[in-house]
Formats: sequence, C-alpha cells, structure tokens
Amino acid sequence: MRKNPKLSKIIVIVGATASGKTALAIKIARKFGGEIVSADSRQIYRGMNIGTAKPTKKELAAIPHHLIDIKNPNQNYTVAEYKQDAIKAIRKIIAKRKLPIIVGGTGLYVKAVIDNLQIPRVKSDFKLRKKLEKEIVKYGLKYVFEKLVKLDPEAAYIVDPNNPRRVIRVLEIAIKTKKPFSAQRKTGKPLFDFLEIGIDMPKEKIFQRINERVDLMIEDGLINEVKSLIKKYPPSLSKSEGLKSFDAIGYREIIEYLKNKKCQYKTDRLNTYTFEKNALKGTKDLIKKNTRQYAKRQMTWFRKDKRIHWIKNEKEAEKIVGRFLGNI
Repeated sequence: MRKNPKLSKIIVIVGATASGKTALAIKIARKFGGEIVSADSRQIYRGMNIGTAKPTKKELAAIPHHLIDIKNPNQNYTVAEYKQDAIKAIRKIIAKRKLPIIVGGTGLYVKAVIDNLQIPRVKSDFKLRKKLEKEIVKYGLKYVFEKLVKLDPEAAYIVDPNNPRRVIRVLEIAIKTKKPFSAQRKTGKPLFDFLEIGIDMPKEKIFQRINERVDLMIEDGLINEVKSLIKKYPPSLSKSEGLKSFDAIGYREIIEYLKNKKCQYKTDRLNTYTFEKNALKGTKDLIKKNTRQYAKRQMTWFRKDKRIHWIKNEKEAEKIVGRFLGNI
C-alpha cells in the first residue's frame, strides 16, 4: 500500500458534507496519535461557526486542529495560501512525531497538497468582472455559468453554479489565460506518502443528514450568527467584489432573508417563487436544496479520484489506516 517509503506518511479523509468526516478523523487521531489539518474553505473564518458545522469546543479540545479560525471573514484566502499553510502545519505535526490527518470536503484544497499543485496566479480584471456582472443581471447567473462550462467542462464539478463570485472568478481566469481553469493546475513531485479515505454513504442518507443539520443550525442560532457577522463585516453591494466568505451556503441565503424578509426560490424551470408569509421555511428549504446540490458535486469530484479507498464504517477505516502505518 505504501507508495514512497522515503516520504512521511499522512492520512486524508474526504467525503460529502454531513457524511461524518470530522467524527471519523477524531477517532482515527485518538487511535493512532494524530492531529487534524482542516481542508474546509469556510471553517478558516472566525465567527462562522454554526453555518460551517465547525468542530465543537469539546472536539477541538480533544484533538489539536489546524487551519480553523485563521482568517476574518473580510480577509481573502487563496488555494495557494492554503497549500502553503497546510504543508507548514503538516511538517510541524510530523516534527512532533504525530500523524497528520487532512480532513475536509474542499476537494481543491486536498488536491493542492497531495498532488503538490502548481497553482497559476492571475491578476483580477475588474473591467471584465463588471461586464460579467452586467450579463448576470441581464441574462441570469445560469447563462454566465453555461459560458464557463463551454470553456471548461470540468468546472461544472468544482464550481458552485449559485455562487456568482466564484463563477465570475473562474470564468475570468479562463478568459484571461485562454486556458480552462481546471487544466492549469499542474501536478508537482509528491511531498508526502498519503492514504486517502472516502466515506461511502448512500445518497439518501446524506440528504437526510443534510436536512436534519440545516434544521439544527437554525435552532442553534444561525440567523443571529449571520446578523452579528454582517454587522461587523457589512457585505458589499457588488457580488463580484463582495466578501467571499459570505458566499458560503447557509450564509448567502440568510443574508438575503434578512435583507428582504422573504426568500427567492428558483426552480429548475427558472420559475421564481417568493416566500413572504413563511419566509424562514422557504429559506431553510433553499439552504437544504443548495447543500444537497453541493454534496452531489463533492461526490462527483471525489469519485473521479481512483486513489481513494472507500469505507462504510469506522472499523474499515481503522483497519486500512493500521495497515498503511504498518501497525497491522
């Protein structure tokens, strides 16, 4: 199972949102003496706790976690920066003779580390962004997203079609470089000997867990969390120049709800329904729908990686990790 005996070993745990990655990572860390490196592009932000399903204080106290709460919501954070910070954290863990465990659902973060991606740096073109924003207003976000997919079919699996800021940025890179964004990430020499584990859970169960999680987030105070955040970090009126952090599912829907006290819900047929009398229910339904769509994209991304060992329970995970580490 070991690919390169000269490289330090690390464990990687991936899967769809709500599949139980954090719980599994903590159990593996306890059993094999590990520390966790988060690969979640939203848990890096301070104050965004409920909506990102951030590990609890008890979980954070039980096992050291890295790359959680490292940025304020108004600070930018790129994949290249994540790669640099994650490698630094992994090497610190190895120096302590502990086992690094990368865990998260942001596939590009994981790939940046395990494949040592050489990530292109493309300067922002605000004139182009304004043009694309006008197209979104005139023709709709779906129109601009389809333009992106025509240039870069792979983008359909890695870009949230409901996130205008992300769609604009990836399309901007493709237009400026005249190359698909997905084709610009070159693989470098491996830095670590890794075992990649994926949580194999039926789609129906994941969807049920997502629905239950969203209900619990609302009960736990997600609306008040968002109120506090936008008071401290007022979102920009420009969708392309606004806070990237607030584009996260759960936050963008609640922000819209707080602005209008209603929920705009678009169906696949592009009909728009407005929930006013029961705006909160409509907002919850929309968060659930967008999260389910995100989970589908995650699984499409991860299923394409043939190096992932898919497990159905913790015992399978412990066995395969033990074998990789030479303990079994």
